[in-house]
Amino acid sequence: MGLLTGALPDFPWDSLTPYAQVARAHPDGIVDLSVGTPVDPTPQVVRDALAAAADAPGYPTTHGTPALRESVVAWFARRRGVPGLDPAGVLPTLGSKELVAFLPSLLGLGAGDAVLHPATAYPTYDVGARLAGAAPVPTDDPAGELARRDDVRLVWLNSPGNPDGSVLGVAELRAVVEAARAASRRTGRPVVVASDECYAELAWDQPWVAEGVPSVLDPRVTGGDLTGLLAVYSLSKQSNLAGYRAAFVAGDRALVAGLLEPRKHAGMIVPSPVQAAMTVALGDDAHVAEQRERYRRRRATLRAGFEAAGYVVDRSHAGLYLWVRPDGPLQDAWTTVGDLAALGLLVAPGAFYGAAAAGHVRVALTVSDERAAQAAARLSGA
Repeated sequence: MGLLTGALPDFPWDSLTPYAQVARAHPDGIVDLSVGTPVDPTPQVVRDALAAAADAPGYPTTHGTPALRESVVAWFARRRGVPGLDPAGVLPTLGSKELVAFLPSLLGLGAGDAVLHPATAYPTYDVGARLAGAAPVPTDDPAGELARRDDVRLVWLNSPGNPDGSVLGVAELRAVVEAARAASRRTGRPVVVASDECYAELAWDQPWVAEGVPSVLDPRVTGGDLTGLLAVYSLSKQSNLAGYRAAFVAGDRALVAGLLEPRKHAGMIVPSPVQAAMTVALGDDAHVAEQRERYRRRRATLRAGFEAAGYVVDRSHAGLYLWVRPDGPLQDAWTTVGDLAALGLLVAPGAFYGAAAAGHVRVALTVSDERAAQAAARLSGA
């Protein structure tokens, strides 16, 4: 009972309810830009794979089918510049959020351990540390924190970042990996670096469009050694599979084996039909390109509308969101949320993502082309 009542923050989106009511009262209805939930159809090739695997009377394998793990390995080599992954170092998960929330606990962290995460961040990194009894530490300098303190056991990276669309280059990723390994040698305790890379296929600015968003598993980052490294990925965004809860973690084979055992005991298993659908989705780049183009159009429309209305879009180099603030003196994000709700537009305040984000709002690209155009028209008119 103490955990439920005292250890965790309130669920932040509940506080948006009164603003949603204001937005819904707009004569032309609400345009909900607050949550990044896909609205486009699940690709037919994926639905066909799910249906073909629907006769599934037996229990699925927790580790994932060999075909699924091989498809992840091939995808990393083809799309992320990471050749030669060991299929044994791949594990499907029930979406990526549960892995983020439970990784500190699965790694055995607890009191006296620190979990580093970005200062502007998806709140589940913080929640996961608290669930394990560890201390969440927001920072924009993980390498420096690793050099200064001896209690760090897990470092969360998020590139492209949610909510701000920031991207870590190879040199930045390598600096964190090297600092984590130096801390492990100094303290004699392992330090895991886990990189949440769920938006990697949605790059908008150079050099990331041409070069691709680098992974923490990239050989230029790792030096060919995956020890202590995990990459987390979800098919929710690139393939419109949020309803399938289709994701995976990959990297250090020994770490993945350690994650696998408690998941077997707990029955945390991705259903067989979903595993079959994931296998097909990871092998088909065409539907990913189509979805990326949809988001590119909506991003251009929404960005133009916000900039015409006197807002500034910061960072937002990749990912599913625009990171927006009013031009001029810093304004509290909740005031901006209220201003936009009056136009029938619902956005998420930066306060959801840490103290460093208090002046921005997050704008999701997950609306139809028509609703994106309506939002832009309201902004331009205002």
